[in-house]
Amino acid sequence: MCLGIPGKIVAISDSAQRLGIVDVSSIQRAVDLSCIAQESDSLEWLIGRWVLVHVGFAMSVIDEAEAQTTLAVLTELGQIQEDLAAMQEGES
Repeated sequence: MCLGIPGKIVAISDSAQRLGIVDVSSIQRAVDLSCIAQESDSLEWLIGRWVLVHVGFAMSVIDEAEAQTTLAVLTELGQIQEDLAAMQEGES
């Protein structure tokens, strides 16, 4: 099963392509931000925000409490280890 995992946007890597850098448990990865920001929006407001990441896309903005709760549950389930390994390998 592939779940969305919470990550914190730490930088905007390419505004024109709508790409940002998300930190998920100390692993940083480029993700597509087009699902959460309108084309006319500046992306700077997203820096420091938590998002739910699935297959390389930030799917929704979530609050930090929800992010921490989700990370804790995923850790308990062992799912996050598999997802983090996939991220390190560049799969999703």
